[in-house]
Amino acid sequence: MPTKKNNFEEQLNSLEKIVTNLENGNVPLEDALKEFQEGVKISRELDKKLTSAEETVAKLIDSDGTEHELDPNNAAAPED
Repeated sequence: MPTKKNNFEEQLNSLEKIVTNLENGNVPLEDALKEFQEGVKISRELDKKLTSAEETVAKLIDSDGTEHELDPNNAAAPED
C-alpha cells in the first residue's frame, strides 16, 4: 500500500485495514512486515496532523487579532 497525501479519515481507514489484516494473522511474514511498516508511516503522519490540529484548536483569537494559548489544565474559558 503506497502512502498518499490522503485526508485524515482516508489514512485512518487505511491504518484500520492494516491492523485488522495483521490481527487476523493470515498474512505471510514478508507481507506482514511490509504492512506493519506502512502502518507505522501512516500512524506518524496521522500523529503530525493531530498535533497540528491540537495546536490550532488550543488558540483563542480576540477580536483585535491577538492570539491567546489555552491552558490544557484549565477547562474554563480565559477571562477578558
